[in-house]
Amino acid sequence: MSSIAQQHTSAFSIRDLALKLKQVRLAHPEQSLPSPPSSDSGSSSPKQDTEESYFLRSLTECLAIYEEPSRPRSESLALLSDEEVIMLANNGNIATYALEKLFGMDQLERAVRIRRAIISRASSTDTLESSSIPYENYDYSRVLGACCENVVGYIPIPLGVAGPLTVDGKQYPIPMATAEGTLVASTSRGCKALNAGGGVSTVLVGDAMTRGPAIDFPSAMQAGKAKAWIDSDEGHKVLREAFESTSRFAKLKSLKTGIAGRTLYVRFATTTGDAMGMNMISKGTEKALEAMQKRFPEMVVLALSGNYCTDKKPAAINWIEGRGKSVVAEAIIPGHVVKAVLKTTVRDLCNLNVKKNLMGSAMAGSIGGFNAHAANILTAIFLATGQDPAQNVESSMCMTLMEPTGLDGEDLLVSVTMPCIEVGTVGGGTVLAPQQGVLEMLGVRGAHPQQPGQNAQTLARIIASAVLAGELSLLSALAAGHLIKAHMAHNRSQVNTPATSVPATPGAGLARRV
Repeated sequence: MSSIAQQHTSAFSIRDLALKLKQVRLAHPEQSLPSPPSSDSGSSSPKQDTEESYFLRSLTECLAIYEEPSRPRSESLALLSDEEVIMLANNGNIATYALEKLFGMDQLERAVRIRRAIISRASSTDTLESSSIPYENYDYSRVLGACCENVVGYIPIPLGVAGPLTVDGKQYPIPMATAEGTLVASTSRGCKALNAGGGVSTVLVGDAMTRGPAIDFPSAMQAGKAKAWIDSDEGHKVLREAFESTSRFAKLKSLKTGIAGRTLYVRFATTTGDAMGMNMISKGTEKALEAMQKRFPEMVVLALSGNYCTDKKPAAINWIEGRGKSVVAEAIIPGHVVKAVLKTTVRDLCNLNVKKNLMGSAMAGSIGGFNAHAANILTAIFLATGQDPAQNVESSMCMTLMEPTGLDGEDLLVSVTMPCIEVGTVGGGTVLAPQQGVLEMLGVRGAHPQQPGQNAQTLARIIASAVLAGELSLLSALAAGHLIKAHMAHNRSQVNTPATSVPATPGAGLARRV
């Protein structure tokens, strides 16, 4: 072999070949479609970025490919590399929020990856693109147009299971998505005590989602006439027929009116099948208001939701009238179980419940907050089952009651009253595959085939019963003085704690007992 040949052979490497092939691919994308860069971390290395930018076509070339009228935009985007798409987006030729629509349903993950890069590079920290926030291997087709916009990934939350808990004679695992240590363990302890007494019995005392529009009239006199008409049989019939024409599941149960000056508020209450029902009731309310406007053409609908509903805000009207599913869950726990499992006494529990949950909450001027931590359990189940977590505001309204029962008052009668559990088993976050899996585990996925609404009602009963377990365990820990010890043992992350400040784990014996 000549010296010249040897020189060329030694100078040529696998990297040179890869770069040459990449150059050809970018120069002739119609012959070899680009493969998006991939890595375990979801981002390319600095060397890859350098190589990609080195072979970028010009903005003019990329724009000509993208705007070629003879093919769909999704096909044009498939001929461009990620960096070239990013260049077009940064130049204003592609709307970042519309990437999924432009790429098509078979390229949703690529759309998310490119959006991550665009947002990351425009931020002051420039960390999103290379962050540990996952985005791969997720079914974004369920998210698109239903759950979220401008998607850059998803947030995994630990999912634990408490129980099982016997509710109305049937055992259920209690799914809880949470990052609070001790919560699942504590709820499990409550389940154990409740099961030892025969489980939980529930009563569904109401089922009606609400929407309360605000309507202006030229004068208080005219607003009063409209109120009287709505409260009459004629007005109620007209509004009900219009409302129920929008859905076979929406059945108007009641209309409650209130007036302030020349503004009229109407609280529509309706059943919504197995859906949580906000979209359904909003559609029905809009149709009813159209019918009402034919009778009162001078009225002006200020807002479809006038905060008379009330959604995602604490309100006395929800506490008194109820919203969503209104459930009471009750159980009797033998005195020996209170001592053996909960490590306290019936007398101490009842005294603490009155002084803390009833008197303490009254001193604070609470609305529906007559409980220890109902929101903890409810929100964890909401996240696990695809409910709207913001509705924990009213859904976690709860009154916990305890009293001695039995011949000598040696046993414990405990209940929770929750008038506003807003849940559904269809629509919203219940369309996501993991959340559907949790609902399936509970036997309440989707719409009930024979009795519309029964799946959502069952879910509400399970939630109220789980709250009862959580209340029982926490109050017992407080009564016995175990709360801080348990949290120090189970709810103290050492990941971000300097080693020198980590104390010896206290209460190890308690942890085993719990």
